[in-house]
Amino acid sequence: MRRKSQITTIELTDSLKKRLLSWASAEETFIWFDSNASEARESKVKIDKDAILAIGSARSISTSSNDGFNKLSDFRKKVDDFVFGYLSYDLKNEIEALESSNEDHLDFPELYFFQPKKVFIWKGRELSQLYLEPYANEMCSDLEEILESEEKFKYQKALNIKSRIDKDQYTKKVQNILDHIHLGDVYEVNFCQEFYAENSSMDPFKTFLNLNKLSAAPFACFLRHQEQYLLCSSPERFAKKTGVTLLSQPIKGTARRSKNVEEDRQIVAELAKDEKERSENIMIVDLVRNDLSKHALQGSVKVEELCEIYTFKQVHQMISTISAEVEQSVDPASLIRDLFPMGSMTGAPKISAMNIIDEEEVTKRGMYSGAVGYFAPNGDFDFNVVIRSILYNALKKYVSFSVGSAITSLSDIDKEYNECLLKAAALKQVLQ
Repeated sequence: MRRKSQITTIELTDSLKKRLLSWASAEETFIWFDSNASEARESKVKIDKDAILAIGSARSISTSSNDGFNKLSDFRKKVDDFVFGYLSYDLKNEIEALESSNEDHLDFPELYFFQPKKVFIWKGRELSQLYLEPYANEMCSDLEEILESEEKFKYQKALNIKSRIDKDQYTKKVQNILDHIHLGDVYEVNFCQEFYAENSSMDPFKTFLNLNKLSAAPFACFLRHQEQYLLCSSPERFAKKTGVTLLSQPIKGTARRSKNVEEDRQIVAELAKDEKERSENIMIVDLVRNDLSKHALQGSVKVEELCEIYTFKQVHQMISTISAEVEQSVDPASLIRDLFPMGSMTGAPKISAMNIIDEEEVTKRGMYSGAVGYFAPNGDFDFNVVIRSILYNALKKYVSFSVGSAITSLSDIDKEYNECLLKAAALKQVLQ
């Protein structure tokens, strides 16, 4: 099926975003990407599209079995169109000889992608509607419905958020990781912990709007597939392909914001020269360079930015940008597979780090530290890293979010724990 398009001039205001989500909430499958454009540009993040809504599933693929990336590749070729969806962290088990025996309380598929019936893309004040032909006559009426729609969101009750491990358990587990580091088994491990609420109901739409307002992250997204929801305020891009250029932008290094301008500048200066944070970041840069080199044309891998400080609404982040040139003929799903999972969420060396993660963490990560994004018809793609995110299974009434930090030989356990609490603060705020 081919797509028909229509271009309209309409400003993407906060009010319109609410109406869009209210209108989309009637569909069982959709993804909303919000770059929070003004904040993203202020923080130096380069964005091509201000926002995207992909809604309704014409065809889809969902799997928790092996061979997910090959199935994704076949699905993308068969559809030959826009394909939106997510990759969960545990797809690592089919890439390497790994396994995860930790508990999974959310029961999301490991991989889910769909061909949307309707796509809305904003660039500035220009809206492009790209509809599959059977739905093309609904473009104008849909836009009218959106503009006339009213908020349907419910009052959000405060949830009782619990930690999966306490401070003493965290301390013991991080010490175990430090022992591995001192023995030379690994250089860096991204260790994460889960916070959760059981037997809890929430309005995911209202909660996402609150989270997005609070964080205004450049790779924010809201995903619904039936009764499974992702509410994501990610500041991190996993991988982007434009033509023959492949790009990754790992984050390692986090510092709080201050309302005092002078103090905020001082925090930036201290983060920029922090030996431990720079060491973390550079280790992952080396890992990403290696991953990119699997398909890169000879001599094309470049570190475009090293340990640059980006300022977001709630935190400062240390970000590096690594690029490579690839053959246009290389399968996009293969490019993603050979970068996955992202080094910023594993550590280095990657396989050793992932084994230790499975030993020390007590729940499966699932979609957390996976990626959400899309493939364009020409094979270009853009995927985020699923961090600073809330996962919700409405059928199980289970709400979950995880946070983590990189453990290296320079780590102070109390500081690592406090970094996790800093990252969890915005998520707790919108739930409590």
